[in-house]
Amino acid sequence: MKTRYLIILLAIITSPIIEAQGLLEDKNTFTRQDTLRGSITPEREWWDVTYYHLDVKVDPDNKYISGKNTVQYKVLKPHNLLQIDLQSPLQITKVTQNGEDLNVKHDGNAHFITLKENQIVGDIKSLEIHYKGNPQVAKRAPWDGGFSWKKDENGKHFVATSCQGLGASVWWPNKDHMYDEVDSMLISVTNPKELSNISNGRLRSVKDNNDGSVTSNWFVNNPINNYGVNVNIGDYVHFSEVFKGEKGNLDMDYYVLRDNLEKAKEHFKDAPKMIKAFEHWFGPYPFYEDGFKLVEVPYLGMEHQSSITYGNKYKKGYLGRDLSNTGWGLKFDFIIIHEAGHEWFANNITYKDIADMWIHEGFTAYSEGLYLEYHYGKQAGDEYTVGKGKDIKNDRPIIGYYNVNKEGSGDMYNKGAYMLHTLRQLIEDDEKWRMILRGLNKTFYHQTVTTKQIEDYLSKTTGIDLTEFFNQYLRDVRIPTLEYEIKNNVLKFRYTNIIESFDMPIKIHINGSEQWLFPKAEWQTMSTKADDIKIDDNFLVYSKKL
Repeated sequence: MKTRYLIILLAIITSPIIEAQGLLEDKNTFTRQDTLRGSITPEREWWDVTYYHLDVKVDPDNKYISGKNTVQYKVLKPHNLLQIDLQSPLQITKVTQNGEDLNVKHDGNAHFITLKENQIVGDIKSLEIHYKGNPQVAKRAPWDGGFSWKKDENGKHFVATSCQGLGASVWWPNKDHMYDEVDSMLISVTNPKELSNISNGRLRSVKDNNDGSVTSNWFVNNPINNYGVNVNIGDYVHFSEVFKGEKGNLDMDYYVLRDNLEKAKEHFKDAPKMIKAFEHWFGPYPFYEDGFKLVEVPYLGMEHQSSITYGNKYKKGYLGRDLSNTGWGLKFDFIIIHEAGHEWFANNITYKDIADMWIHEGFTAYSEGLYLEYHYGKQAGDEYTVGKGKDIKNDRPIIGYYNVNKEGSGDMYNKGAYMLHTLRQLIEDDEKWRMILRGLNKTFYHQTVTTKQIEDYLSKTTGIDLTEFFNQYLRDVRIPTLEYEIKNNVLKFRYTNIIESFDMPIKIHINGSEQWLFPKAEWQTMSTKADDIKIDDNFLVYSKKL
């Protein structure tokens, strides 16, 4: 018996919910470099990026890359200083515009280019940024990213990029701020001939360079955020299918290591089930023009747009674990469902500032329960979402620090999901809730947004003033607590651990039936013959009987 308890204790201690760990080093003081990375500087705001052609050669033997990025942009107002980001130890070797070399002033990871030509409002301009070096090696991909230089079981190179939070400038030069998504992009990658590269969008061509290398050209037809761009190089084999979706035929392509082909054909059946469920809840897959890909990588996985990366070892749950401890989490492959859910929340609707990262992670963590509800019923989805909610830490607010590239608490996943689940209960109309979620993806289709825009949309469409609701759950670390006592057939109750004016109604179970309660900060009373009450589990509210 003692051995059994020790095993359980060790499992609790050593079973981290890795998804809830911060992408960036936890800190409350910030530097000039943080501001240059995280704010819309004057050298960024005057131009709108319209097109990239990233052309990069990857040398796995030497963990070295070199190439250039052609940056096309529209002039929004006259200026002659332009900021491009590229992180050390990579180096910009040359910048040109119309064949002329330009002067570059380096300030850490921000590089300021002095333009010679007049920048006239409305003009479309371009410049070429050449670079090279040994990029940062991922320490703990995807949370502490960069390049993952691995080898497969056959000793062949297995290479991939991941860079959310850290920034795409860790491996290629770009305007590295989320507010400005490029409209379209060509990704050209040169790698050893015996390997294949899989990137975002659709494959246009593969060229044999007759020097032991090949160059693949992938075109992204839709707006894409910087960290969504990826390179995946390995001994890949391919299979595919066509999904009959809301907007017609959706090409679904799968790229896996050669030895995993048969295993993947069975395991990846979760992918079309995911599309079916999420089109029901959120509307059409947002990138039909670019198709959907699932690509095996040497790390856990990431939501790279139209090129979802997968490394869950062909297990159900999260590396074989049920994060909800309800049993429902083993009904699906967590990485397939969660990372692909980001196609709607992260890639379609994208935060402007990483401080609002909950928009990506709260909605996507919530989507896991909606997937279960679609395929297994409402009880399954409810129990799963509530179960994951038991891991909330309440360490710091879900919203982070603005303009310094700093996200909020890892609670943005489970607390964010539970918050949305609670909001659904307040609406009391499941079909209306589904239409709100679909409308969200339609209203902000291919856009970058702020928390305020999401809050305003949800207040308007629900018909509820959600100001205090969001202030409580997004900006405060405390969970509302219902304090109560029952004496002489009187229930006395109030909220504690709340912000001013928080008065969310909750559903309770009393005398075998459901009833709404309307707590406030002040004590209230009601008659009852019950000995106790229970808050409905679907509300993110704690209780304390006095």
